[in-house]
Amino acid sequence: MAPVAEVDVHDPRPTSVLLVEDDPNIVDLVRSNLVVRGFDVDVATTGDGVAARVVGGAAPADGARPDIVLLDLMLPGSDGFEVCRAIRERSAVGIIVVSARGGEGDKVRALNLGADDYMTKPFGVDELLARITATLRRTRPAPVAEGPRRIVAGDVVIDLDAQRVTKDGVRVHLTPTELALLRELAVNPGALQPHAQLLRRVWGAGYERETEYLRVYVRRLRAKLETAGAPPLIVTEPRLGYRFEVP
Repeated sequence: MAPVAEVDVHDPRPTSVLLVEDDPNIVDLVRSNLVVRGFDVDVATTGDGVAARVVGGAAPADGARPDIVLLDLMLPGSDGFEVCRAIRERSAVGIIVVSARGGEGDKVRALNLGADDYMTKPFGVDELLARITATLRRTRPAPVAEGPRRIVAGDVVIDLDAQRVTKDGVRVHLTPTELALLRELAVNPGALQPHAQLLRRVWGAGYERETEYLRVYVRRLRAKLETAGAPPLIVTEPRLGYRFEVP
């Protein structure tokens, strides 16, 4: 019997992966290793039409929308940056960029466009599985066991049970990673949250030095939640971390 995927998903459905990659060697490597672990894997070899495939229209063979998109950047047709932007405009699906482009500028650009994680080729299967697991923990979060269930910070209301955030009564659409980071900050109002602690709790063990992830995602939260001229909700403590301030 094939082993099942070692993921913390809180969901009985098989995990569906859309691999967007034009290198047949990488396609074979990733697909064979994921399928044997119980994943459903579909492949796109060009960037054209991928966003529509994620949010509706043409779907994977089993009819399910993907839980995770593994996205190369250098693709025929629309490149991975454009695909990432188009997906994130319409979907909260987990996006892991898997690219030979290892520069910090490419990583920051992909994160700014809504990617949840960024891997550089070549990579090991164990690393890929770990990153898929970490992303699924954010896209399929476990119920909050303790602490406040509803947090009011000025005109921002965070309902952790409903996984819903509103500002001035209007829903704010957050990605699972944005919501996970906001939850970690908001359930400890006023407390300093060190960089390494936030990275470990939101992204997982092994991410403690990926401070650019925090910079990008804090900036995204500020753009969506804070009001120009008003006191900030997320305060930067230089070289230390962040704290969430309730007005």
